[in-house]
Amino acid sequence: MKKLLAMFMVASIFSLVACGPSEEEAAAQAAEAEAMVEEMFEGLEEEMEEAVEEVAEEEAMEEEATEGGEEAEDEAEGEEEEAAE
Repeated sequence: MKKLLAMFMVASIFSLVACGPSEEEAAAQAAEAEAMVEEMFEGLEEEMEEAVEEVAEEEAMEEEATEGGEEAEDEAEGEEEEAAE
């Protein structure tokens, strides 16, 4: 019985090894995975560039609005001073 069990275990080990990918298939899968990762990083870089551009545009718009608001406040203060005199 032990011999039968040992032979069954050896056969099952060989069958598991035989079911795995060959070296060529493993290399192809690794290359495919590497290409997918590279593609994902390129997409992330593009998204990051777009996000940076959007933030820069928003900052520029806020800066313009702030500068315009300060000028309007200065004019309003000047008019109030003239009205007070």
